Amino acid sequence: MKKAFTYQDEKSNKFWTIDYFCMTICVHYGKNGTIGKYDMKEFESQEICEKEAQKLIASKIKKGYQENPTFDFDNCLYFDVGEFGPHPKTSHPRFVAHFTEEFYYDCGDEEAPFGSDEGSDTLYELEEVIRKKRIIDFATFPKHLIENIWGMHYISIDTLDEKAIRDMAKEHEMDMIQSDMITYATAFGQIKITGKLDTTLKKNALLALKRLAIMYSDGQLTETQQTMYNDLLTF
Repeated sequence: MKKAFTYQDEKSNKFWTIDYFCMTICVHYGKNGTIGKYDMKEFESQEICEKEAQKLIASKIKKGYQENPTFDFDNCLYFDVGEFGPHPKTSHPRFVAHFTEEFYYDCGDEEAPFGSDEGSDTLYELEEVIRKKRIIDFATFPKHLIENIWGMHYISIDTLDEKAIRDMAKEHEMDMIQSDMITYATAFGQIKITGKLDTTLKKNALLALKRLAIMYSDGQLTETQQTMYNDLLTF
C-alpha cells in the first residue's frame, strides 16, 4: 500500500510517503523539489506492520499533512537504505514492474546486477553521484567510474568477434570482466534509481553481457544472463 502526503505553509513545503506491505514499512520524506531521504523498518508480523503504518499516517495528519492522491511516484529518484541493500520498496516502480526476478535484489549472486563487488560498488557510486549532481551522463559513467574514480583501465566493447575477444582477454581479461560487469550494473542501476535507460548505455550493456559469455561459455549466456539480456532488451 502506497500513500503520499504533503504539508505546506508560509515556511514549509514538504512531502512524506509511506509504502507498507507484509512486514516492511518504507517512508520517503523531504522538501518538495529535493531527492529526500528513505527509511525502512521491518516488523515481526503483518498485523504489527499495518498498525504501525496507520499510527505513522495518523501522526502526519495530526501535524497538518494532507493526503495527495495525485503524487507522482514515477518522478521520484529511488535510493536504497544501507542495511537493507537493494529492495523493491526503494526501487523505481518501473524497475519493480519490469524486472521481476528475485536475483535483481540479490547481494550474493555474482551474476546478478548488484550481487558482485563490482555491481554493488557501481550502484553505490551511482547513488552518490546522482545525489550530488542530480543529472549525469549515464552512458559514460562506467568509464568514468573505472578510470577517474577507481584509477583502473576501462575497455570498451568494440567487437563481438570471438577470436578478437579471446586474444584481447589473454592480456586484459580482468579489465574486460570489470568493464562488462560495471557497464550492465550501471544500466540496471539507472533504471532502478530513475525508471529510465539511456539508449547508448542499453546497447553497451547488452554487448557487455554477450562479451562476458564469449569469454566464459563459448558465447552462450547463462540462465541468469539470458534473463537479464531479455529484460534489458524489452525495457
